[in-house]
Amino acid sequence: MTHPGEQYYPPGLRWDAEIATGTLPDLLAQAAKDYTDRPALEFRDRQITYTQLQNYADTAAAALLAAGYGPGASVALFLGNTPDHPINFFGALKAGARVVHLSPLDGERALSHKLSDSGARVLITTESAALLPMAEKFLAKGLLDRLIVCADAAWGASTAPLAPLPNDPRVIRYADFVKDAKAPAAWPVINKHDIALLQYTGGTTGLPKGAMLTHANLTAAVSIFDLWRVVRDAPDGQSRVICVLPLFHIYALTVILTRGLKRGELLSLHQRFDVAAIFHDIEVKRATAFPGVPTMWIALANDPSLESRDLSSLVTAGSGGAPLPVEVARLFERKTGLQLKSGWGMTETCSPGTGHPPVGPDKPGSIGLMLPGIEMDVVSLQDPTKVLPPGEVGEIRVRGPNVTKGYWNRPEETAESFVGDRFLTGDIGYMDADGYFFLVDRKKDMIISGGFNVYPQMIEQAIYEHPAVQEVIVIGIPDDYRGEAAKAFVKLRDGAAPFSIEDLRAFLTGKLGKHELPAAVEFVDELPRTPVGKLSRHELRSQISTHLKAQA
Repeated sequence: MTHPGEQYYPPGLRWDAEIATGTLPDLLAQAAKDYTDRPALEFRDRQITYTQLQNYADTAAAALLAAGYGPGASVALFLGNTPDHPINFFGALKAGARVVHLSPLDGERALSHKLSDSGARVLITTESAALLPMAEKFLAKGLLDRLIVCADAAWGASTAPLAPLPNDPRVIRYADFVKDAKAPAAWPVINKHDIALLQYTGGTTGLPKGAMLTHANLTAAVSIFDLWRVVRDAPDGQSRVICVLPLFHIYALTVILTRGLKRGELLSLHQRFDVAAIFHDIEVKRATAFPGVPTMWIALANDPSLESRDLSSLVTAGSGGAPLPVEVARLFERKTGLQLKSGWGMTETCSPGTGHPPVGPDKPGSIGLMLPGIEMDVVSLQDPTKVLPPGEVGEIRVRGPNVTKGYWNRPEETAESFVGDRFLTGDIGYMDADGYFFLVDRKKDMIISGGFNVYPQMIEQAIYEHPAVQEVIVIGIPDDYRGEAAKAFVKLRDGAAPFSIEDLRAFLTGKLGKHELPAAVEFVDELPRTPVGKLSRHELRSQISTHLKAQA
């Protein structure tokens, strides 16, 4: 055995198994060839076959190419979990463009930065009242040349509120955009090392930075999960995977969409998490897999009807996106008999990193073993070239065919993130003697709330717009439901009156995403600083820890 933990791999699998790579348009084309009339997507009880999905994507690609959004262009998608996402995701890629995901959960500040930084001058969204008005703001700011609006009704009746299309020549209905689309004489030649996706994650400046994920990175991620095969096929017939995780997030994009299409699965799209809808998919539609984030499992585990539910169709249940509380996994297993395991990955690894084998030691709190083709180690916090032995805590490094080539327009941050070809994850942890990894802390100040990354400096910048605030530090605090939530420590201006957390959240609504809104606020006379006078989150956390210990 040459890699720690390989002795626990599924039978016949080696760490050095070949990791196949290619392009994402080829992945979809092969799936359409293999599965033809098998349903690929289900949305509002309407099914779309693999052949139909390929045809829709080809039409989108032809229209984008004809409009000038081909090789070298960035195409922004501002979409939720509807068929419009995979159609235009694969369409933009077949046209030779790069995809830029805009999260509907983000605030205007972050979204505007992603558009300007990526160079995307075209945005595809829907007429949803939750999306279109924000997209119109980007037009008004001059960040877009064209706004393409998909029709919500194209996929069946919905009760979701819609917004009227603005009277602007730069706005075009999707149906009009694609109606005259014709395949080119030759499609653009796509190299597997071309950038397929700019997936934005946190930056040291507080502004998001775009991880450059190539076709090879993303298809390698699919191959790694395919080799691991912990998410096994249904015993008979087609696997049905519940997709309530947002497709604009790397977890759902890789674990559900691209991997699922390669395996010929049926992806059941949900626009939001609803406990009753999830139980319906499992009990009535006989879903075989449900990948979720800890907040979802907490909601299900605490549902009073859980023990009486028929979950027998589920072949697998998995958790990711954030650390899964051990007690939640135990509660779920006690009530259902299903083991709930969590792995580790990140945007920069296209999701895969570690996972739990079907059979192996029970290690509560572990994130599992390094997956095939992925090499991980732990290095000194003082010297990232010094590898630490099992049991010692340091920063986790990773390399593999799925790891990003760096950050878009950020050469300095790219250089700082690598030691040779090994990526410094910023996660603090250790590996035990069996090759199982454990997370201890995070090197950076990022908060993971409900599976989404929340960046304190972005929140602080918005809070500073409040007229009563002189100084503020935001840190993460434990949250029983989300895992972590943001708390603001505020020093008020002279003569300013304190305000409630409800007032603060109301003030920040629209400036920040809902997942970024603080859960608590505390007013202090002074905030701690570094020796050079900078406000110090580290020192604030230390003060809180000391105070809690004194109270205990």
